[in-house]
Amino acid sequence: MAGQNLVIDYTGVLADAVGPVHGLSVGEIARAMPAVRALIARIEKQRRSGQLATDTAPWPHAYRELPTDKTLLSAVQKAVRRHRGTVDNLVVLGIGGSALGTIALQTALNRPLHNLFPAGKRRGPRLFVMDNIDPVEFADLLDCLRAQLRRTLFNVISKSGETAETFAQFLVVRELLLARLGRQALARHLVVTTDPRSGPLRELAAAEGYDTLPVPPAVGGRFSVLSPVGLFPAAMCGIRVERLLAGAAYMSRRVALTSVRKNPAAMLALLLHAFYVRGKRLHVMMPYSYQLKDLADWYRQLWAESLGKGQDLEGRKVAVGPTPIRALGVTDQHSQVQLYREGPNDKVFIFLEVDKFAADVPIPRGTKIPQSCQYLQGASLGKLLSAEKRATEYALVAAQRPCLTIHFPRVDEHTVGQFIMLWEAVTTLMGGLLNVNPYDQPGVQMGKDFTYALMGRPGYAKQLEEYRRFARARRRYRV
Repeated sequence: MAGQNLVIDYTGVLADAVGPVHGLSVGEIARAMPAVRALIARIEKQRRSGQLATDTAPWPHAYRELPTDKTLLSAVQKAVRRHRGTVDNLVVLGIGGSALGTIALQTALNRPLHNLFPAGKRRGPRLFVMDNIDPVEFADLLDCLRAQLRRTLFNVISKSGETAETFAQFLVVRELLLARLGRQALARHLVVTTDPRSGPLRELAAAEGYDTLPVPPAVGGRFSVLSPVGLFPAAMCGIRVERLLAGAAYMSRRVALTSVRKNPAAMLALLLHAFYVRGKRLHVMMPYSYQLKDLADWYRQLWAESLGKGQDLEGRKVAVGPTPIRALGVTDQHSQVQLYREGPNDKVFIFLEVDKFAADVPIPRGTKIPQSCQYLQGASLGKLLSAEKRATEYALVAAQRPCLTIHFPRVDEHTVGQFIMLWEAVTTLMGGLLNVNPYDQPGVQMGKDFTYALMGRPGYAKQLEEYRRFARARRRYRV
């Protein structure tokens, strides 16, 4: 399997490549290894003991068990068999961790223009992921699907069952189904993925007979792509989820190794933490593959929400967290690399490179081609894309900007499963090195509470009055 696995090349972050001021020495890396080894041992001990979050050890690593959870996989497969033959359109209603993983899997593992192909050239239904409540976009979707409602399935995803954005979308869709197809249609056209025991969506599903799938209670939304949250829409669209889970299981075994040199998650966490301490706190992930662009968006939420914290594990006030940035090669060579090469040297660059593309397009030879462009003839778009990646990396390294590359031998279910588990494990380790809990997100709650208040939810009168005082006290300056 060695030729089918991700490989991380970190040559470009070493002092030999970018100089001693901006690069890491081999000795510096070696001195950091014992702390990382101890952290891995601690995590694996907690996994063996089944320990979940407590005040003293908030490390619920439940996502690591998802690749081998046959019960969840079986539930997904049964749901797919119930619905796949009756569906031309699958609409996912979800936000954040309930949507980004599905988008990433679809872009990586189905044809990039999947929805535009006729049914005979697709592996499953057209997929629409509505991860925003923009009214114009949502109204357009409903207009597009109104005539095809009988062949449309809605997958409503919310772990709590009361996510405001998702529940609002659900209410709109539910009313549309009732009005157009009748009450009995709800059970045929709705699949609810939510907490297995409680919550408003769970209660409604039980009362009205919707099909349901569970979100494992110990798995947070941004770690849930390998649960029914991501697996059901992926399998509905023809993605081989068994291979996806097999790749993730393989990586889960690798990230359990206490040898940092053999453990890709450990090495990534060590390097990125070392640069964070040095002040390089902007982490740019730059795929040179359109298929991988939304995996970088998925990583961005995982990294930001898990590691940006105002309190450490001892309850002390801190302000920590690297800032993830998504760029796309070659698009962002023409919009961002000027800043990256000549602006502040405060970034680490993480390239994603594909060794063998699923398809390539030859560049033909022709007549009367200007001499300055003749060098392109006889090459291919894939060759050009790879050359641009290597050239951009060289230009950054030459400017003493640390760069590393994650190589995909090819983009398929096995390698994408590895990538997902790799970064989830890196996030856990990075949380340990930063001494923060990577599994909570207390900073998100205040915005939710004030949204509830402004929308009139009972129990939030205090927040509403606080907001009104804030609004009255503000002097407005407008142009």
